[in-house]
Amino acid sequence: MMAIDGVIAFLSLFVVFVALGFFGSRWRRGDMNNLSEWALAGRRMGTYLVWFLVGADLYTAYTFIAIPSGVYAKGAIYNFAVPYVALTFGIAILFMPKFWRITREKGYITGADFAKGTFNSTTLAILIAIVGIVAELPYIALQIVGMQAILTTMLAGVSNVTTDSEISLIIAFIVLAAFTYTSGLRGATLTAVLKDILIFGGVIAVIAAVAIGGGFSAGFTAKPVYSTLAPALENAYWSIFIVSALALYLYPHAMNGVLSAQDAEKVRKSSALLPIYGVGLGLLALYGVVIYGNSAALHFVKANGGSGLLVVPSIIQSVLPPWAAGIAFLGIFIGGLVPAAIMAISQANLLTRNIVKVFRPNLSPAGETQIAKWASVAFKFIALAFVFVVNSTYAVQLQLFGTILVVQTLPSIFGGLITNRLNKYGLIVGLVASELLGIYLMADANKFGTWSTSFFNTPPFGAFYVGATALALNLAIVLVATLVSRPKAVVTQGA
Repeated sequence: MMAIDGVIAFLSLFVVFVALGFFGSRWRRGDMNNLSEWALAGRRMGTYLVWFLVGADLYTAYTFIAIPSGVYAKGAIYNFAVPYVALTFGIAILFMPKFWRITREKGYITGADFAKGTFNSTTLAILIAIVGIVAELPYIALQIVGMQAILTTMLAGVSNVTTDSEISLIIAFIVLAAFTYTSGLRGATLTAVLKDILIFGGVIAVIAAVAIGGGFSAGFTAKPVYSTLAPALENAYWSIFIVSALALYLYPHAMNGVLSAQDAEKVRKSSALLPIYGVGLGLLALYGVVIYGNSAALHFVKANGGSGLLVVPSIIQSVLPPWAAGIAFLGIFIGGLVPAAIMAISQANLLTRNIVKVFRPNLSPAGETQIAKWASVAFKFIALAFVFVVNSTYAVQLQLFGTILVVQTLPSIFGGLITNRLNKYGLIVGLVASELLGIYLMADANKFGTWSTSFFNTPPFGAFYVGATALALNLAIVLVATLVSRPKAVVTQGA
């Protein structure tokens, strides 16, 4: 078990985290019975707060647990996350300021609201809402997996480590659910600032320690094959990073962060600053190689079932003093809690605004917000079920499956920002068909068992990311339907 000074550092800062979460309800006070106030913090976030908030969505357990785990298991193919984040913020600058302006003008809260207004289709909006809700569940589950890795490392050596870590997770999620219910996005924003300060400090400290100890060269010396990408995986590599880049800002939680901004210029500036996070991601991905040159960390991973999820915690534990490791562990632990809160809020928005309100159109603003608050609590715990679907070393497949689902909303959202000429029936059919194909191909690629890959072989072109194949079908259906329908009126979506 971690030394007592490390545990004290962890618990002390966790108390600060909880206090910030509950203080959010008093910060920049607004009517918390209004969905826009609870879920979007009144749309009053400045450049740096949006930067922290959206960065909290990106810098999650996906970054500091799942990607290094994938590199540890399979090598360079999982370094796709580096070009992915390099590309995705350019896409954000291109589309999201315009998305903010239209949603603010029309009073939209979600991407499904936008699609409904653009294409005049309640059915399309309901489908997009369902896709968004489902796509977030495995992403929240990934945060839980990352938190489990931290608790497993901290409690190593305790006789009932599994029970203790499960109880700790339940307590943490109850606390998270409580302050999310009361503080909404305000609480998530304040805790995101603390989380990012801890993460950046931890990354800098570990990188410095590893570099001084020669860990980078030792890792690549021990695992030289990880320095290159196998030619057979080239199509898989570019298809996964391009589709991931297209998908990030289609996730409801990313839209939620964008819509909290004060104005479109704040969205643009914060997006321009976000590549700073990509530097840390690139370094963290290398931990999956560095561990092969760190005998103590490698031994710890192998002694605890060989799970790649323990790569980063084991390296932190081996190179930092206990008190510093406790702080870094807390950064990663709340790095799972904060995104989980934002994701659950975005799911609750979709459920309330685009499903419940369709059937209860006279629902009051206070009633709408109350349903959203309780839904955000429920979604956090529903996501736990996904944890049991994936081999822990390949936990990144949780996020990649969510991406397969959510990227299919691209024609309706990004397409709608370009033109409203797309045929709404084509959008509906394309969305449904591509979702079914994506789910089937994901299951087939893993032989209908535990997920360990999201690449599907397409002779004679080799492996491709399942999301790319499904999206190709989606776009083809939408374009054919639009060309066949030949709309008479041409109206360009307002800027």
